[in-house]
Amino acid sequence: MTGNEYKKLIARYLLTAYGDRGVRLYEEVPLGTSIIGKQRRVDLLVLEPATARALVVECKYQDSSGTADEKIPYALDDLKSLRVPSVVAYAGQGFSEGVLHLLQSSSLAAYCLPDPTLTSQARRAGGSLDSGTWQLDHVMAVTFQWWDVIVGERAPLSV
Repeated sequence: MTGNEYKKLIARYLLTAYGDRGVRLYEEVPLGTSIIGKQRRVDLLVLEPATARALVVECKYQDSSGTADEKIPYALDDLKSLRVPSVVAYAGQGFSEGVLHLLQSSSLAAYCLPDPTLTSQARRAGGSLDSGTWQLDHVMAVTFQWWDVIVGERAPLSV
């Protein structure tokens, strides 16, 4: 899978999982200036018109070792400079151990690899943090305040 194919997969997933909530998705949107003084183009901009909330999603997929490792620290630093909630959605087996640790420990990164059904997937029991769609789902829930995504089918406590 190429980086562009991964971006399209994430876009399809977000529209399938959250389109009924009224979000709109835009691709390659110019948004401010990067940390090196160039015009920034974000991979995906998720907007919820009803609340005027937004989320920038940068997509990084790496299935073999290569230059994506060098781009991750820059991508995280650049997102820190945005004035919009943002996240790096990532997947693939090609990240170095150090970069994978950086992604797993960053509040600006969320693993997401939807299956062909494009339905939300919880973390596998006893499995790796890097599984399913749950990390990006949590970012969406917190950004747009969709607490039902977090709470799920749990009943509220009563005294």
